[in-house]
Amino acid sequence: MLHLRVISPAEDTDEAVARLRSHPGTAHLVVHRGAAVEPAGDLVEADIAREAADEVLELLCGLGLDHDGAITLEALDTALSDAAERAEEAAPGEGANAVVWEELLSRTGEESQLNVTFLAFLTIACLLASVGVITDSPVTIVGAMVVGPEFGPLAALAVGFVLRRGDLMRRAGFALGVGFPVAMVVTALVTLLSVAVGLLDVGEFRGGARPQVDFVYEVGWYSLIVALLAGAAGMLAMTSAKSAALVGVFISVTTVPAAGYAAVAAVTGDWTRSWHSVAQLAVNLAGIVVAASVVLAVRRRGPRGRVGPGSAG
Repeated sequence: MLHLRVISPAEDTDEAVARLRSHPGTAHLVVHRGAAVEPAGDLVEADIAREAADEVLELLCGLGLDHDGAITLEALDTALSDAAERAEEAAPGEGANAVVWEELLSRTGEESQLNVTFLAFLTIACLLASVGVITDSPVTIVGAMVVGPEFGPLAALAVGFVLRRGDLMRRAGFALGVGFPVAMVVTALVTLLSVAVGLLDVGEFRGGARPQVDFVYEVGWYSLIVALLAGAAGMLAMTSAKSAALVGVFISVTTVPAAGYAAVAAVTGDWTRSWHSVAQLAVNLAGIVVAASVVLAVRRRGPRGRVGPGSAG
């Protein structure tokens, strides 16, 4: 179930309530007259089945409440009510399979922003990857995969492509296009510092075997296959109630590790492994976006695969 909160101008409240009552996926309808201060109006609350969310939002956006008032949604972990059970049974489909398109647009739009937090996480992840490369530590490499925030913009690219949202694609592309180079430059500078203070022996790195982390730069068909599977799983997780699966996506692709390896190898003059790492990064980024786009396009063609009028902005 999802909790719906609507701030409605007083003159639109009765129609909004009527539309909510007309939908079988709605339960626990409450109206607080004059409770809203900014924007001024009435506060309307209800619990709705996840699979009914798109239709309910479309009904409310049809009144212009997304412009003249406000509409918010939040997930409910527990709802003990016969009315809630009836609403979930009456709404067609399964809640775990339902795509709430407005939620997806909002989430990917937020995660595609280039900001200090995104740059910090990506840089820290690349630094962790560089430590894993230097010490031949797969555990540290996995830690870098989990910390990396790059899946948000990659998912935004897929959403923007499928929904024809050029603004979303531009923001996501800018975040990735600036974020990875910045993180790799910082990683290269820290690697140079490590060489200067004696923490890293260039000759030993270039000549030494690193069997535990060689997979990071070894590009092959399985690199693409894993990226495609990760992209598909990631988009399924983002468009359903199975968001916990995203952790598995983070630790299955070598985007951040490849970026970190490329920076370290470049500093040590090992250009072969550096370029192979860059190729690995490109293959993983492309594979994730392609698979995520395909999954999203298939889900959009389903019976509930549409975006309501409120998503245009």
